[in-house]
Amino acid sequence: MATRFQIDSLPLTQKQSPVPEFAWHTSERLSRLAQSKHLTFDIRSLDPDKYSYPYHYHHSSEELFVILEGAAMLRTPIGVEEVKAGDLLFFETGPSGAHQLFNHTDLPCKYLDIRTENGLDAVEYPDSGKINIMLAEQRIYDVDSEVDYFKGETEVRNKWKGLRLPD
Repeated sequence: MATRFQIDSLPLTQKQSPVPEFAWHTSERLSRLAQSKHLTFDIRSLDPDKYSYPYHYHHSSEELFVILEGAAMLRTPIGVEEVKAGDLLFFETGPSGAHQLFNHTDLPCKYLDIRTENGLDAVEYPDSGKINIMLAEQRIYDVDSEVDYFKGETEVRNKWKGLRLPD
């Protein structure tokens, strides 16, 4: 059965971060209401003189913005350009898909944010050197704390000592 949403009648809740430059309005997780299994989607509205989320890219999720109303400046690895109502913006996984919006106008910029849902994603923030491991809850780390896969594994024999092995 199709789930229908009327964009103009959806209530949007303001999300204010501790950093005043980041503030937006968002719908309730529409994809949850629709019981979507593989897509996450929301309506977002970016206020004038505000930034969307920090500049970032996803390792496992593709993202698509559909600009519904207004305009904003889009930052990507190749520079900054204006986007406006009617534009579709696709962000692939990895560093080449990094993105951030800034509303440089006097009117809100409303857009549909659609993301693939794979159950696990890692999001990197190049400006601040962080990585967000997105499980059921967020866990954010400094990228500089990256370690080798085998770190802490050199004592494997000692860990096996005393374990009861099958006869």
